[in-house]
Amino acid sequence: MNTSRCLSNIAALTLGLLLSCSSLAAAPSGPLLPTATPESVGLSGERLARVDHYLEQQIAAGRTAGGVVLIARRGKVVHFKAFGSADLASHRPMRTDDWFRLFSMTKPVTATALLTLYEQGKFQLTDPLSKYLPAFKSVKVYTGKGTNGELLLEEPKRAITIQDVFRHTAGFSYGYFGESDVDKAYRENGVDYFKSDSVQQLTERLAKMPLAYQPGARFQYSFSHDVQAALIEVFSGMPVAEYCRKVIFEPLGMKDTAYGVPERVAARFPTGYSPTPEGKLAPAANPERYAHFTDHAMGGVGLSSTPADYLRFAQMLLNGGELGGVRILGRKTVQMMTTDQLIDAGITEGYPGYGFGLGVGVLTNSVRNGNLSSAGQFGWSGIATTTVVIDPKEQLIALYFEQYLPEDRDLLDYFTTLVYQALVD
Repeated sequence: MNTSRCLSNIAALTLGLLLSCSSLAAAPSGPLLPTATPESVGLSGERLARVDHYLEQQIAAGRTAGGVVLIARRGKVVHFKAFGSADLASHRPMRTDDWFRLFSMTKPVTATALLTLYEQGKFQLTDPLSKYLPAFKSVKVYTGKGTNGELLLEEPKRAITIQDVFRHTAGFSYGYFGESDVDKAYRENGVDYFKSDSVQQLTERLAKMPLAYQPGARFQYSFSHDVQAALIEVFSGMPVAEYCRKVIFEPLGMKDTAYGVPERVAARFPTGYSPTPEGKLAPAANPERYAHFTDHAMGGVGLSSTPADYLRFAQMLLNGGELGGVRILGRKTVQMMTTDQLIDAGITEGYPGYGFGLGVGVLTNSVRNGNLSSAGQFGWSGIATTTVVIDPKEQLIALYFEQYLPEDRDLLDYFTTLVYQALVD
């Protein structure tokens, strides 16, 4: 979006610096990274003010209730600010230390946890999934419908591997977003987060479903990360929530990260909103159901966190697996995790310009992506309009958290544009 300048250069620069400084002063007392001015790390404070202006416009137009921006470069936070309301009815302002339902931003955390077990020699990426989850030994592949409406099935041409489970090429679907016969079978047979009490139960039900395609034939977004969580429990002997807490959250100082909606911080969750047919905002249903994950941790969704906490996780990955003297993953593991696993294997890219690594989306082509970016940029988003962009070339992390369902992809694209246009050095 082209933004006209309504201030002189000097006035705009002053405004940008004030916004950055005031936002940093409002940050919570938790484990934030060091802070700096935008100019000291090659960003323009004047240009970062365009992010603020854009979000203020969207709030004024009623497109969103509010959100939080957190931008860091070269290991330092340069912009941290809350916008708008956490709850429209009570007029509670959004705060930088509010907790957000992350939905699919849970996925990179689950993948990281499983990779720590890979580093312990528990498995190889090329191992058959059924070696550790025997229920998958008898899976069949959907090929169509018979004359009486029955599902036609065939044998897999090869076994599902753990690498398939990491990169969404195992043959699974999600059931929520499509109307295929496989999606319908998922819904009819309880392959559903809110109908499952554990990842083991969800995985057992999934193993009884036909595969939507031959393993390794294509990328399809799916319950794969929940299978990863089931593997974590098999390899570690712990519930996935306990393992992630001990291996990731506690070592990184992520004190404001947990599954579901912990009662002690329930008041710090913004209300989730969805659009009405009239274009207004109304409370959404799914956020209220998110409390299910408090005692039923999953792998593909379920985490809640603050922007400052998720920044620590993102910075650890950007640093090659280490933060503050604590190493979660080895450098080569992070390199593999953030390398596209699709195109070189002859699999079509996941989304325009994007491949997929071991649990994260990886940008492979800025032209096809159609936005300011860098090849090798990685991250993921959640359906409630939360996102993280991690750019190793620019040493940049950009987080935007709000609670609007379904995901406002257009807003997130504008956010990314406005972050990258602020890079000047």
